[in-house]
Amino acid sequence: MGLSGQSALQQVVPPAAPAEYRIEDLAHASGATVRTIRAYQDRGLLPRPERRGRSNVYGDTHLARLHQIADLLDRGYTLASIKELLEAWDAGRGLGGVLGLVAEVNGPWTDEEAARISRADLDETFGGEPDDEAVAEAVELGILERVPDNDSEFLVPSPQELSVAAELHAAGVPLDAIAGHLRELRGQVEHIAARFLDFTTEHVFARYLGHRPPTDTEAAEAADLVRRLRPLAQQTVDAELARAMRLFATRHLQRHLGTPTAAPAAPDPGPVTLPSDTVRAVQALVGPENVAAFIAAATEREVGARTLDALSRPTRDSGEPLKP
Repeated sequence: MGLSGQSALQQVVPPAAPAEYRIEDLAHASGATVRTIRAYQDRGLLPRPERRGRSNVYGDTHLARLHQIADLLDRGYTLASIKELLEAWDAGRGLGGVLGLVAEVNGPWTDEEAARISRADLDETFGGEPDDEAVAEAVELGILERVPDNDSEFLVPSPQELSVAAELHAAGVPLDAIAGHLRELRGQVEHIAARFLDFTTEHVFARYLGHRPPTDTEAAEAADLVRRLRPLAQQTVDAELARAMRLFATRHLQRHLGTPTAAPAAPDPGPVTLPSDTVRAVQALVGPENVAAFIAAATEREVGARTLDALSRPTRDSGEPLKP
């Protein structure tokens, strides 16, 4: 048969044989330990292997399941929650929607992109003097992340945050004060985030997350809501922070500049009723038309006299000897 005849025939490629692993090979391929794989089997997270004689044989299904478990653990799920998800998957309920929701929640909540900075540029940005203690604290706070096998460069998850710290330091704020302020601010912002999540869960997401785990449709709808609501938290905080800063910055400036404020008005004492006998006596003395002026003058004279008596009275606290 010629070459042209061969090209006219369809070449039939036999399907590749499914991969098979011993437990040691499965551990190497998945990154898990042999002990971990056996523990997953005992907890029902991993299907039992096929038994061939005295050997256990694992396949690609086991490898894929190990990758799923590792991914969910990295996202903060407990083994108990993972078991529920995987049981739903095995029962025919889709896991794709749930994993899509997990990916949406774990995705970036800001458009800001991470950057890198060399140790030399970092030192120059903060005054030019190396400060290993300050760098260690920045790493602890997550402002900087170390690059594996590279001591001369750092990953900067939020260049904006590092820029704010640099501006504050250039304005004269010590690095330890900046770190302390960030720790305090972070606690307050985490409280705001927790309250926002509680609020949206109660009023929005509760209807989607009532099942454990949610159906594919419910999870997909919840993921769409996360995309829509994600910017709302930051927009709300930005607006409220701007309002509060305007309010308190104005008060702060007035206090430090000594801006006078209007004194509170004294309460109106209201009219005073005098005994009728006293009024008649005053009328007889000065005439009816002069009663009010006489009483006012007499009152002022009495107040003045009492004030002079109080100021001139010797006391032990004055340091003067008491007269007999």
